[in-house]
Amino acid sequence: MHHYTQGKPTRQAHKGIPEGRFEEEQGLEGFYGPVSHLIKEKPSTRWVEIEGPLKPRLFDLVKFGPESGAQRLLYNNDITISNVWMAPETPEKIVARRNADGDWLYFCHKGGGQLLSEYGLLPFSPGSYIVVPKCITHAFLLREPTNFLLIENRTSHFREPDRGMAGRHAVYDANAIGKPDLDRLYAVMRETGANPREIHVKHADQITKIKYDANVFDAVGWKGDLFPYTLHMDHIMPLMSHRAHLPPSAHSNFVARGFVVCSFLPRPLESDADALKVPFYHQNIDYDEVLFYHAGDFFSRDNLHAGMMSFHPAGFPHGPHPKAVQNIASKTHTDEYAVMIDTRWPLHRDPALEKVEHSDYYLSWRK
Repeated sequence: MHHYTQGKPTRQAHKGIPEGRFEEEQGLEGFYGPVSHLIKEKPSTRWVEIEGPLKPRLFDLVKFGPESGAQRLLYNNDITISNVWMAPETPEKIVARRNADGDWLYFCHKGGGQLLSEYGLLPFSPGSYIVVPKCITHAFLLREPTNFLLIENRTSHFREPDRGMAGRHAVYDANAIGKPDLDRLYAVMRETGANPREIHVKHADQITKIKYDANVFDAVGWKGDLFPYTLHMDHIMPLMSHRAHLPPSAHSNFVARGFVVCSFLPRPLESDADALKVPFYHQNIDYDEVLFYHAGDFFSRDNLHAGMMSFHPAGFPHGPHPKAVQNIASKTHTDEYAVMIDTRWPLHRDPALEKVEHSDYYLSWRK
C-alpha cells in the first residue's frame, strides 16, 4: 500500500498533536505492519456502554492467594498464562518437573529461591524471568512461598527479539543472562540435603509420575546452547527516545511463534515539548494485549496495585486513563515494572477469572 494523507494530520507520529485533539494509531502485525494515525476531536475510549463479551477487563490476581496453587488465567493454542503459588518443600522431599508440552517462562512476582536443573543451579528473586526449555527437568528450592506468572509456549520456543539497527547489545547484553552453575548445584544439594528422586512430567496436559532410586540430577558435565537461564528486570536496558514515544514492541524481551513478552521498566519521559508522554490511544489490530503489573506506580492507569492484570483484546482502541493525561505535566519519568504479553490469536478466559474481575473497568476511561 502507498502512503496517503487527508485533512490535517501530524508530521510525526506521537508528536505535535493539536491542542484539544487526540491521536489514535491503527496498526497491523504488532506495530510492525501497515499503520495509520488518525487525529480525532474526542478520545477513542469515549464509549458509555458495552454489551457483549468484548471489552477491556481488569483482574485482581492478588485474590488468588497461596492456597490457590496453580490457576490458569488466559489461553489459546499457542500460549497458556497461569498464576502459580508454590510453597517451600523440605529439601529431601523436593519433586522435579518436566514439561513435554512446551517451554515454560516463569516470572517471579513474589518470593524467590533457587532452580535446580540437570544443567546446574539458577538463583532467582522478584523480577526474575526463568526460561526452562521444553522437556528440561528442573525443581525449585524455595526460601519462602513464591508467586509466579507462568507463561507456557505450546507451539514454538522462546527466542531473543531482533534488535535491528540498535545492535546486539541493546535491551540486554548476552552477559546479563544468568547461566546455570553445575558445581553450585551439587554444593547446594549437599548443604541442604536436596535429593529429588521423582519427576512429574506434563504431556498432553496430563501428569505422569516417574520415580527413581537415586537423585535425578547426576550430570557430570555438559556443552551446548540449550539450557535454562534467567534474566532479571534490573538487567534490562529499555530502549528510549527523548523526542517521540516508542511503541510497546520496542520493549520485547522474548519472542515466540504466536506471541511476544515485553517488559515495561522505569525510564525518563520524552522531553520534547510537543511529544506525547503517555501511551497513545491505539488499536493493535492483530493482537490481544495482556499486562501484568509487578511493582511501582502505574501512572497510565488509575486505581491499580501490584498483582493486577489487565486484558485488552483486539477489536477496540485503548489508551491512557483521563487521570494520567491530567497528571502528565508533573511527571519526569515512569516508575513501573510490568510484563506485557501480546498474542497473535484471541485469548480465552478461564471461568475462574470471573471471581477476581473488576466488572466496571471498561467504564474507567470516563472523566
